[in-house]
Amino acid sequence: MLNVLRPALSRLLTPVGEALARTPVTPNAITVIGTAGVAAGALSLFPAGHLFWGTVVCTVFVLADMLDGALARVTGTSGAWGAFLDSTLDRVGDAAIFAGLTIFLVRHHQPGLALVALFCLVAGSLVSYAKARAEGLGVRCDVGIAERSERLVIVLVAAGLRGLGVPYVLAVGLWVLAALSAITFGQRVAAVRAGARGLSVPARPGEAAAPSGQPASGPPASGLSASGPPSSGQPAPPPGETP
Repeated sequence: MLNVLRPALSRLLTPVGEALARTPVTPNAITVIGTAGVAAGALSLFPAGHLFWGTVVCTVFVLADMLDGALARVTGTSGAWGAFLDSTLDRVGDAAIFAGLTIFLVRHHQPGLALVALFCLVAGSLVSYAKARAEGLGVRCDVGIAERSERLVIVLVAAGLRGLGVPYVLAVGLWVLAALSAITFGQRVAAVRAGARGLSVPARPGEAAAPSGQPASGPPASGLSASGPPSSGQPAPPPGETP
């Protein structure tokens, strides 16, 4: 839902990216620093009960992490490695936020809500994995009511308000997030199921591609050659030697 803000955010961050382009800082360095800051803030401040300041620290580093894309666009250094690193470290940052909140809830004798926080973490990872796996198979999967940006806004706003003393807001936020994450995962599964009809499954090296819904061809059964009668049961000669 927040994707509509991406063009405006891109225009806002471009001047910052141009300024950073005149420094030795690289997009990958920004990605690593942003993730390290989120993880440090979430795992040190949330378990200690400093939910407001933990939210502030995480928000600052999440916003800083957005600069890697702006810098990559300005310098023309976008690439497969940078995209992989950014996506992978996003999962690390998400895990740190929900792990910190889970520890906080366990320490405050709220095991049920701690399980909800863990569910949010798992469901969020499944949402991201579903899209990545679908794109790896050549199926578009740009659907869902709660992508990563929406999930971060919900959990950080709820945690920050809880840190300011607003009652029940963290519980409401986590339950809402759990429901939205589950719905988003279902939306992506349905989208991939519809988009994958008629597509072939990519074959592994040495195997023929299988039609959709059919298993890929595997190695011949033991004792049978690939295209002939049963073998004699004796080992095959080494390469370069005749039997």
